[in-house]
Amino acid sequence: MLDYAVKLTREPWTVAPTDVDRLRATGFSDRAILDMNLVSGYYAFVNRLADGLGVPLEEFWNADEDATTND
Repeated sequence: MLDYAVKLTREPWTVAPTDVDRLRATGFSDRAILDMNLVSGYYAFVNRLADGLGVPLEEFWNADEDATTND
């Protein structure tokens, strides 16, 4: 599932029917495969929307980054 999600996110043009067949063979239902695609697509949409509109990160993201770089 994770390999499929990464492929769908990074190189969606390479996703082939064999990728979906592999998920089915592993036991995923068509509904579960649809959900994987919907979640991946939603996150891609929201990220591009936020980036395109210049939406700043919430403070807790900046605070977390500061905490990891000040060790």
